[in-house]
Amino acid sequence: MFLASWIWGMTIILCCVSWFLLGRRKRRQGEPPLENGFLPYLGCALKFGANPLEFLREKQKKHGHIFTCHIAGKYIHFLTDPFSYHALMRQGKHLDWKKFHFATSAKAFGHGSIDPAEGNTTENFHQTFIRTLQGNALDALIEAMMENLQYVMLQSRAPKLQSNTWVTEGLYTFCCQVMFESGFLTLFGKEFNSNNDKNLSSKQETERAHILNALENFKEFDKIFPALVAGLPIHLFKSAHSAREKLGEALLHENLLKRDNLSELVTLRMFLNDTLSTFDDMEKAKTHVAVLWASQANTIPATFWTLFYLLKSPEAMRAATKEVQSILESAEENVNLDGKHISLNRKQLDNMPILDSIIKEAMRLSSASMTFRVAKEDFTLHLENDFYNIRKDDIVALYPQLLHLDPEIYADPLTFKYDRFLNKNGEEKTDFYRNGRKLKYYYMPFGTGIAKCPGRLFAVHEIKQFLALIFSYFEIELVDSNVTCPCLDQSRAGLGILQPSNDIDFRYRLKCL
Repeated sequence: MFLASWIWGMTIILCCVSWFLLGRRKRRQGEPPLENGFLPYLGCALKFGANPLEFLREKQKKHGHIFTCHIAGKYIHFLTDPFSYHALMRQGKHLDWKKFHFATSAKAFGHGSIDPAEGNTTENFHQTFIRTLQGNALDALIEAMMENLQYVMLQSRAPKLQSNTWVTEGLYTFCCQVMFESGFLTLFGKEFNSNNDKNLSSKQETERAHILNALENFKEFDKIFPALVAGLPIHLFKSAHSAREKLGEALLHENLLKRDNLSELVTLRMFLNDTLSTFDDMEKAKTHVAVLWASQANTIPATFWTLFYLLKSPEAMRAATKEVQSILESAEENVNLDGKHISLNRKQLDNMPILDSIIKEAMRLSSASMTFRVAKEDFTLHLENDFYNIRKDDIVALYPQLLHLDPEIYADPLTFKYDRFLNKNGEEKTDFYRNGRKLKYYYMPFGTGIAKCPGRLFAVHEIKQFLALIFSYFEIELVDSNVTCPCLDQSRAGLGILQPSNDIDFRYRLKCL
């Protein structure tokens, strides 16, 4: 037994030594400074994963504004000078923004490759999303979301809302349930027809149970999403694998066809799946799981952080409430509990600069997204004052949290300032500077360039609608007004808006209208 253990130990040591001597990449002339790390395959992954922001700041201080890190088998060139970001956007001939996203989607959600070059489908997914999440299609989504938010807040949760009685709940739990249920109904429609169904109440209860069950499966799957992106197979996570399969079963085409009021996005995606792809039924369903995840995974924590900072800042809350009340009054919308819902259209929601600034500030403080481009070939990356050689299949990346928390751009960057994105006239502020130079890129939670999140407009409108309804129908407050801001859960760094490391108790009750 001892001998066998000794042999295995020596084998591992020899493999590590061999990798260290022979397998480590050597920096070539003209390439950025290189950090290989000491662990085979993982490289710098553990240090990066523990605290990406501090890791990158340390390497930036050591190497300058561009450097290469070996992370989980990939060589990633981090570009940290915001004045050089445009150089990355200009390199479309040499860099592929789709390859990484296509591979990650197939790996995480379990469908076949959605890269048209692979032959499974000819659908242009990015164009599908732009067509159904922007322009005229956005108006229909906003209208449906407004209706569904009020249904979820006032009818679906009615048993909790006894007159004049405070309800205590976790703030993240509340945001999660309300936004997931409302968003699910908006995208994937309803199992019941509210116009002519005699058993409407019981069907609504059944529908809500199904959606809340989907939420539990979503959360179970979402917990291990960072591991899937890192390359670990889902079969290592039994419960998460089961949860993903259950979500897929719920979104099979045969089940979606039984629902009313499907969004244009889902309707078009079903048609294109059926006509342009060779996917089997479950693979088609898993492309819808990807849509569900993309619609919820960042919107939910962004909603939490926005409401949390409002609850912690009475000045911000007063300004936001006043703005919403002004818009409602000018639209002649009366707030009451007689069953007639508030209606706010896209133009009215767009005319809320204070809410815009509050949402931007909350997302600035909580966003840790990454922008990826994969090199199609060996090429030379020309930056503002220098140039570097990049190898084929390497990744060039931006980490905007470096930008968002830069004290030279944002004074006192860790402090929530609700009016940070407002100018002196109370309008959107777009002039931000670093070292006296105006920045083109200063706020990037949704990415940038052609790969910018196509659903970003809907996401911001959802949060505005949520807040407008909270202000209109409820009294809300933190259970402990002195509670400290929860830490950001760094396990999701690179994926978008970070979740809080712990929930915060708050309480709410219906206003006497």
